[in-house]
Amino acid sequence: MIEDLKPYPQYKDSGLPWLGEVPAHWEIRRNGGLFQQRNDSGANELPILEVSLRTGVRVRDFATSKRKQVMTDRSKYKRAGQGDLVYNMMRMWQGAAGIAPVSGLISPAYVVCRALPGIDSSYFSRLFKTDDYLAEIDAASRGIVKDRNRLYWDQFKQICSPLPPASEQVAIARFLTWATNRLDRAIGAKRRIIALLQEQKQAIIHRAVTRGLDPAVPLKDSGIPWLGEIPEHWEVRRAKYLFREVDRRSQTGTETHLAMSQRLGLVPSSMVQSTLRSQSYAGGKLCSSGDLVLNRLKAHLGVFAVAKQDGVISPDYTVLREQALAHADYYACILKSPGCRGELQTRAKGIVEGFWRLYTDDFYEIRLPTPPIDEQLLIMDLASQQTRGQETAISRLESEITLLREYRTRLIADVVTGKLDVREVAKGLPEDVEPPIQSDAAGYDGDEAEDDSDSDPIDTEEV
Repeated sequence: MIEDLKPYPQYKDSGLPWLGEVPAHWEIRRNGGLFQQRNDSGANELPILEVSLRTGVRVRDFATSKRKQVMTDRSKYKRAGQGDLVYNMMRMWQGAAGIAPVSGLISPAYVVCRALPGIDSSYFSRLFKTDDYLAEIDAASRGIVKDRNRLYWDQFKQICSPLPPASEQVAIARFLTWATNRLDRAIGAKRRIIALLQEQKQAIIHRAVTRGLDPAVPLKDSGIPWLGEIPEHWEVRRAKYLFREVDRRSQTGTETHLAMSQRLGLVPSSMVQSTLRSQSYAGGKLCSSGDLVLNRLKAHLGVFAVAKQDGVISPDYTVLREQALAHADYYACILKSPGCRGELQTRAKGIVEGFWRLYTDDFYEIRLPTPPIDEQLLIMDLASQQTRGQETAISRLESEITLLREYRTRLIADVVTGKLDVREVAKGLPEDVEPPIQSDAAGYDGDEAEDDSDSDPIDTEEV
């Protein structure tokens, strides 16, 4: 059905440069004529809601969330009604908006918009996240630091939006829910296959780095509970004999800024989805190609990577330089293994879970297997050869996911701006169209979220 979509029969100029032509029967209205700001408070018994870039508005799950803090005075929270449009003032330029699934309490840093009669919030929540509309939001946001600009209600209500007839808004929202659910299921299926391939890959690597090249070699007890037996000719050494911390600082901040991603490793920050960018990287730590870099806040999750290029990184990262007995790529694999991650977690320190840090002195005390240096290199070569098939399959699936995401983004933009007519197709949809899938299939890669919001979590890829 998606392939049968066609343009509307007649168009007119919208008068908005970013929008261009719209169907002839559509109107253009300011948002203040579509929504009314809701500033209600009270109703302390309601659940607390949060906005996520991945899943929109959701009830905060305190059992799994790293953020346990709640304001003691719940009267300071705003009240959002079921179906209200909610956006984070500080992150609206990234699309941090959604529809409240239930009535609840929301941070004062958010704006709650109640739809006026004849307005379907679901249609507008789709429109507001399109690239062209986000550019308008960005231009209307105000602040001293660009990445912390806020979209206040007074600016939001002045932005103009296309307005289809009420029944058409409902049809568009219904069609997009159906279409994007199909695409998200396809993406989710590919992600599950990738996860299985990653498990196979990690199992091959783990065996190689803990048992070596020769399956017949005699073994001995390593004395390390999480490691077990190792080849008889290997040694066990503390990390302080394998690495030394390097703390050099950038004077100008002009070096390539590198960011940590669980999926990609340590890469230029332009490759990483992040809500936080510094105005200047002067004073940031410098790393060189071949250094082992860890995020102290996330090290217990296996967030280690070997730098593939020189650059400047966050001051909260630790730069470790390999010594004569160590090959950084080999130890990056060891440190990411599930057993070693448990050891790292026991050594991380902090008051609040989720904000533990692994300090260098504690890292230095970790005992690690130490094959001869030439064997470490051979092990990594062998692991690379044995996992080449999985790598090829993963790369192909990720390319397919990228294409599906791009198609999804284009389809939503074309439908909500009237480039494609879905009215007839929507009539043929089943009555029980499922609600939108709440998953990260739409455009995220599963990296650990970093909470850098002033109020509630906004999911990012950078770690």
